[in-house]
Amino acid sequence: MLTITQALFDQIVAHAREDHPDEACGVVAGPEGSGRPERFIPMLNAARSPTFYEFDSGDLLKLYRELDDRDEEPVIIYHSHTATEAYPSRTDVSYANEPGAHYVLVSTADTDDAGPFQFRSFRIVDGEITEEDVKVVEAY
Repeated sequence: MLTITQALFDQIVAHAREDHPDEACGVVAGPEGSGRPERFIPMLNAARSPTFYEFDSGDLLKLYRELDDRDEEPVIIYHSHTATEAYPSRTDVSYANEPGAHYVLVSTADTDDAGPFQFRSFRIVDGEITEEDVKVVEAY
């Protein structure tokens, strides 16, 4: 299960809406080994595409150095889908290289008549997708 604060949930959704119609992407870091998302890090979608996201390689290198310096790890890796449901694509699965991370997808397309977005979390390990519950809390 992913437990996330309302503030972080809102920041991820806001970023997805702001970048629409392009896919948004980013990371939420937390203390190494804690599994607790704490620090919101929106990233630039270098692809600037409504159907694909890509972290800028320079930004990604800088991010991982910063995480290392702060004894943090990527707890959540998120991106948005602008025209499809919030479910990992084959490309998303092929790029999922953090087995300990929660992969959050936000859909900014109203694909299920459940409102203007979907917020779902998955574990992706060795190409296998497992959806998990999301619990939104006021604070940890």
